[in-house]
Amino acid sequence: MQTPPPAIETREEVMFFDTDCGGVVHNLAYLRMIETCRTRLAALMGMNLRAMGETQEYPVVVRTEIDYRRPAKLGDWLTIRGRLAELSRARFWCAFEMIRESDGEVLVTARQALALVRMPEGRPLRLPAAWAEQWDLSV
Repeated sequence: MQTPPPAIETREEVMFFDTDCGGVVHNLAYLRMIETCRTRLAALMGMNLRAMGETQEYPVVVRTEIDYRRPAKLGDWLTIRGRLAELSRARFWCAFEMIRESDGEVLVTARQALALVRMPEGRPLRLPAAWAEQWDLSV
């Protein structure tokens, strides 16, 4: 029986180092926050940091699509929601949205395509067949 795809929420407070001189979050900070959420999502998929170090198999970002709808500002608390959105034989897509907690406004939406790679040779791997069997992506 299939289960819903893995999903996770993380929280971040916008810090001074996340902003430009006008107190608005810069694009690199959004990507860092997405990276944190995606790393925790990968752990739900069986790729925690320790396991990746042991197997030398890593999810590698091959594409990022991001839409900046509204700016986050210094001191805002953000909820970052991430979920597994799509699977193919060699790639998977994760979807993200960032929401300002004070007003529920969606500030950023993003999608990332990832591939599994064995290091140190950098060899691409097929995705585990169990993923497609385990998770119902029609949800």
